[in-house]
Amino acid sequence: MDGIPLALTYDDVLLVPQFSAVRSRQEVDCAAAFTRQISLKVPLVSANMDSVTEARMAVAVAEFGGIGVIHRFLPIQAQAAEVTRVKRYQSEIIESPQTISAHATIAEARQVMERMGIGGLPVVDPNQRLLGLLTRRDVLLADESVLVSERMTPRERLVVATPEVTIAEARRLMSGHRLEKLPLVDAQGRLAGLITAKDLSRDVSLGRATRDDKGRLRVAAAVGVVGDYLERAEALREAGVDALVVDIAHGDSQAMLTAMGELRERLGDLSLVAGNIATAEAAERLIQAGADALKVGVGPGSMCITRLVAGAGVPQFSAVLECAQVAQRHGVPVIADGGIRYAGDVAKAIGAGASTVMLGNLLAGTDESPGLVILRHGQKMKVARGMASHEAGLDRALRDDPAQGWARWEAAESDVAAEGIQAPVAYRGAAREVLQHLLSGLRSGMSYSGATSVPEMWRKARFVRQTLAGIKESGPHDVAGF
Repeated sequence: MDGIPLALTYDDVLLVPQFSAVRSRQEVDCAAAFTRQISLKVPLVSANMDSVTEARMAVAVAEFGGIGVIHRFLPIQAQAAEVTRVKRYQSEIIESPQTISAHATIAEARQVMERMGIGGLPVVDPNQRLLGLLTRRDVLLADESVLVSERMTPRERLVVATPEVTIAEARRLMSGHRLEKLPLVDAQGRLAGLITAKDLSRDVSLGRATRDDKGRLRVAAAVGVVGDYLERAEALREAGVDALVVDIAHGDSQAMLTAMGELRERLGDLSLVAGNIATAEAAERLIQAGADALKVGVGPGSMCITRLVAGAGVPQFSAVLECAQVAQRHGVPVIADGGIRYAGDVAKAIGAGASTVMLGNLLAGTDESPGLVILRHGQKMKVARGMASHEAGLDRALRDDPAQGWARWEAAESDVAAEGIQAPVAYRGAAREVLQHLLSGLRSGMSYSGATSVPEMWRKARFVRQTLAGIKESGPHDVAGF
């Protein structure tokens, strides 16, 4: 028994309060790296679970300063469309705006607007020459069979600008003419981009939003390591994804190493996150395989029962601590995935060496997560599930093969034990409120450690272990902010 190490989770430790020169928690800078190439103002990531992150959640988290990871349990084009919705949601200049033909019907235009979540469509000919502009107002009361050409504002009545227009010039032009949309047209009359008042107003109000170099919100998406993962990765890159999360339960595997090699060859320098892992040896292997970030956590999630079913895992605090010691030597960020139940856990994870934390359960109950709010025993709830649950497996089987999916799922279930569960979680309102609570707690934890930045927190954080009596002494856990 002497050779078996002790491993700890977040409840087992506390940050030691230290001398602090921090005068205000607002002085604490929580900026951190998501991958080697992508920085965040807020170290919070929404999990790639189908009950947590699709486009709506990814937008909310990116606007707050974090990033969302679109789950992979969608058809390839549907997942790519979720990425596109995030990338098109706001930017200073939309370089390749969604367009429509003048010969399309109003019904088709409405479908495009609804699918893409947009309120206007430039109308172009086959050579991309601008013919007009169709807005939601134009289609509101129109008969579905009417052609777009009959409802659009024609080109000769539009105010347009050249692709070289500056944002300041665009603001003045749009304000002076009270425009909601400003098409950008080149010397040949071809559509070269679009600027919207909605995007410019968001740009002012969301100063810490996570953006790419074109002003668009950043978004990540998950792929697996078997089946259609290469085709899926290509489609996601075409949609503009900023990072791919190579997502399997046991990331320290030959399947992961093979997939990483193939993805790196296909995708060049696109950011690749690899996981999940829980040991220093695994961290070293995946870094050598080209990982730009490591996702750490085997079994800590509230919807995961891997440790009960397989008997495998490492308590999350120790897993993060061990992997981060290796990753920091290589300049590779660690994403602490799972086990975050309270705001204080975020501070502990960052203190242990994580750059960011991934959130599942805490965001699954918010307005922006997929699914409906339900009433259960008089309480508002939403449903969350682990991606290795029976229910998630059945849904995937039916999606992939509506005719034979049930039979194939039943056959597979006889050989594979589910390592996840489905359960109701408390409704928590807007995601922004949850994110703000976690960010405030992180700032407090960093100030107690005398740290004003994440790298400083890594250097200064000190921990003590505590007993069950210490955990009880900390206070009632059911009133810790959620």
